[in-house]
Amino acid sequence: MRRLATFGLALAMASSAFGQRPGARGSDAALPLAKTEAEKKILSVLEEMASAGRTYLSVPVSDGRALRLLTEAVGAKSVAEIGTSTGYSGLWFCLALEKTGGKLVTFEIDAGRAATARKHFDRACVEQIVSVVEGDAHAKPAAVEGPIDVAFIDADKEGYLDCLKQLVPLVRPGGLILAHNVTMAAVQGYVKAVTTDPDLETIFYTEGGGLGVTLKKR
Repeated sequence: MRRLATFGLALAMASSAFGQRPGARGSDAALPLAKTEAEKKILSVLEEMASAGRTYLSVPVSDGRALRLLTEAVGAKSVAEIGTSTGYSGLWFCLALEKTGGKLVTFEIDAGRAATARKHFDRACVEQIVSVVEGDAHAKPAAVEGPIDVAFIDADKEGYLDCLKQLVPLVRPGGLILAHNVTMAAVQGYVKAVTTDPDLETIFYTEGGGLGVTLKKR
């Protein structure tokens, strides 16, 4: 795996600027301070979800910060997420999309979790920029209209490689493909694919749950 130390340092510095100490993981990481009323609403729901234990299989705060930072940095207008769960990572994307004027399409195979995610999006007042697609994302690639600026994969680990193959043609040149839990054995086929394809450039951020950051080259 290729790792660029400067990327990890940049994210650590960004986290520190928001009040998170470098190396903090999961519940040890602090939420950022709200600058606007829209941010305040989203952050309050994120905090409520964590306090109530409604973050089933979700990213830790440190990775949520990275998702928000990367999405806002590329000025994303279109984000596709494979694996909504209860909407926790989706709300981190919304923190960026409120600034960029973009929208999120997120896939969830479990009807109960999809319903819970919709409630969280409603409570955070971001329902107008989020579309929750219920069902198997492997069978519904056409539900996402390209070009995609940022794609995030955090669903069944054995399906990462299939998701990659379906998403790459939809991601614009210069767009990002993000993948969670890249240190797990089940996703090593995905890791090999994104590190051996000459059309992709990949680095790994390991402060939280292990985040692969792949650039689709221009």
